[in-house]
Amino acid sequence: MLKKLLYSLHRILGTLLSILFLVWFLSGFVMIFHRFPQIPVAGKYANMDTIKGDLPDMDIVLERCSLSQDDVCKASLKTLGGDIYFELTAKDSTYRESVNSVKQTVGRPGYSYIENYAKRWINADIVRVDTLYKLEQWIPFGYLRKDFPIYKFYFGDQDKHQLYVSSVTGEALQLTNKTNRFHAWIGAIPHWVYFTSLRQDSRLWMNVVIWLSGIGCIMCVAGIATGIRSYLISYRKKKKWKTPYNKPAYKWHHILGFIFGIFVFTFAFSGMMSLAKVPQWMVKVYDPDIQRAVLTPEPVLLRSYELDYRQILGMYPHQVKSIEWTSFGKTPLYKVIIGDEMYYFNAGSRELTKLYVNEEMINNKLSAIHSEPISIRLMLEYDNYYIDRERTLPLPVYKVNVADADHSAYYIQPESGSIRYFNTNTKVRRWAYQVLHSFELDFLVKRPVLWNILMWVTMIGGTLVSATGVWLGSGYIRKKFRKKQNR
Repeated sequence: MLKKLLYSLHRILGTLLSILFLVWFLSGFVMIFHRFPQIPVAGKYANMDTIKGDLPDMDIVLERCSLSQDDVCKASLKTLGGDIYFELTAKDSTYRESVNSVKQTVGRPGYSYIENYAKRWINADIVRVDTLYKLEQWIPFGYLRKDFPIYKFYFGDQDKHQLYVSSVTGEALQLTNKTNRFHAWIGAIPHWVYFTSLRQDSRLWMNVVIWLSGIGCIMCVAGIATGIRSYLISYRKKKKWKTPYNKPAYKWHHILGFIFGIFVFTFAFSGMMSLAKVPQWMVKVYDPDIQRAVLTPEPVLLRSYELDYRQILGMYPHQVKSIEWTSFGKTPLYKVIIGDEMYYFNAGSRELTKLYVNEEMINNKLSAIHSEPISIRLMLEYDNYYIDRERTLPLPVYKVNVADADHSAYYIQPESGSIRYFNTNTKVRRWAYQVLHSFELDFLVKRPVLWNILMWVTMIGGTLVSATGVWLGSGYIRKKFRKKQNR
């Protein structure tokens, strides 16, 4: 009974999913080198307007908005459509105060401004402009609906660039060219199931990917069990480890599935875990409020700012693009875009100095959350949780371990104060996703040749298992179709 169930499950699910698995493996080769197009952050910063002119004291801005220093929990200085304005968030509402006293309300940028902004991006003529009221393939994300209408600029350059700009914020949302569009069609789109009709509904898209991957896992487990059983039966009869199948397609699917089936399973399982969470009944999170407390931005305390924001503008004339009032624990900070980079300045003294988080600042911040013992060390190399195969994550970084029930671990970048948090649950999820799917282990990342050999061998093996599965599945369908015709 169990044998028949496993065999039927593997045959039926394999017939239904083998093409999908083959597409996932083939597109995975492309994904090693090319991801879904994303607008370059440096380009986004570089093409922003600079903040110029005489700017008021912060107290004057607060007075215009009828706010006190204690009322404000978020503050920033930005530009929109050529206008410079303060955005202040109090408990109940957000205020936008234009620096230009004549124009105190801040609205949408005009089309002429947006067109001039688009021309900064690509040194070529704009040959066409579409006004979009629907999401499309290169902007398939539902959260972008708030930017409608979106202007799509087509450029006449050799690379056929296309730029999407929000009519609400005047900011670029996406930039593609013919090369990364081609790679996306054979890579990220089929691999991530990034089809606009599906991807625009995030919850539906996640459920589809999780269910497809989960059903694929059942198919793999049934196939592995059936394959092992076939080898055991063959060994009992002939005292040789030999596949019992003689037909080439069956034979090679059995052999390749026996060798690479576990990797096909782990790729499917880890693909599911890219979107699924590790359930509480499996790995319990004892204090779910910790992650929210650490990663939620802290309210701004304007009274603690000794450094006047205008000193930054004076030090970097005609280069500053935006300023955000923020903090690390009790230390006030300015988060500033200068040129095409983000900088962080310590605002706790009147002298202009870049931020460098030290152990005392970390202790002050985390001791407000944890009563348990905390250990801090400066890490000069990646480990299995703070790691990046492309080496874009900055080093050194502080690693903080807390002796709590969740085994909390923090990775804090000293030059930005940005935090990555792990507990036992999220550590397990990282192993279930990044390690199994991309082999992101410290040991392998430090040995790129070994990483490439492992990735390519397992991917090729998975492709061959899937390809033979497609052949067997199509044969099964043809056989059923012929039987139906003969009746």
